[in-house]
Amino acid sequence: MTAIPLRALPTGDVRQILRTRREGPVLTIELNTPEQGNTVTDALLDDLLAVLQGQGPAVRVVVLSGNGDDFCLGGDRGEFTRHLAHDSTGSGIRMSGIKAQRVCDALTTNPAVTIARVHGKVIGAGMALALACDLRVGSEDATFRLPELALGLPTAWGGLLPRLINEVGAARVRELVLTGRAFTAAEAQSLSILQRVVPAHELDAAVAEWARPIVRRPPAALRVTKTLLNSLSAASRLADVSVLDAELMAAVVAESHQARGAG
Repeated sequence: MTAIPLRALPTGDVRQILRTRREGPVLTIELNTPEQGNTVTDALLDDLLAVLQGQGPAVRVVVLSGNGDDFCLGGDRGEFTRHLAHDSTGSGIRMSGIKAQRVCDALTTNPAVTIARVHGKVIGAGMALALACDLRVGSEDATFRLPELALGLPTAWGGLLPRLINEVGAARVRELVLTGRAFTAAEAQSLSILQRVVPAHELDAAVAEWARPIVRRPPAALRVTKTLLNSLSAASRLADVSVLDAELMAAVVAESHQARGAG
């Protein structure tokens, strides 16, 4: 496994990039760069992984949400540019992709039940973070989009594509990826990207309604059931090549960058 250094976290709450709140067995993690649309950066991935790895056995539910108008506007394209300026072969982008995979895996395989609470725009990497969660509730005004192809990128981030195909189906995913069109919360629910849609002011109540019975479940039974669900879901995918996401992203971005330089 590739060793990746993580940013040192400040003591107590992660005040800048993430905000965390613990209420008994429920841990809420809020993406907290609303002025940037909660875009995903290396620093956010570092902090998110550190929080998930350090949550402790008493946590039974993890809620992932976003501060501001949008849940997450996707990856930080400026950071991609900086990575390429530092190393045109794409090594920085490759390391970012490995971090993304680890964060999404940490959400999916988390011993606690993970709940995505989404609103506003949910784009690209933001959709991958939501899909990595067990349960997903969205506000009626939420919109979703996979714009990677239009940006010259493959849909290869954090295991998004195999998860999406598993939840939605190959034919529908093909249309969403190739067109890059936006779609509504109602359509996201019909595609099983969301399991529930509510008015924005009812999001917290919907999360609490899910969390209440979950925290009463016997811990061992909950962990085993999650493991079974994840195993059966993975078994339904004939070939999950998401381990190649980081390599694919780095290769495509580096090639495009070099082609522009040659032109």
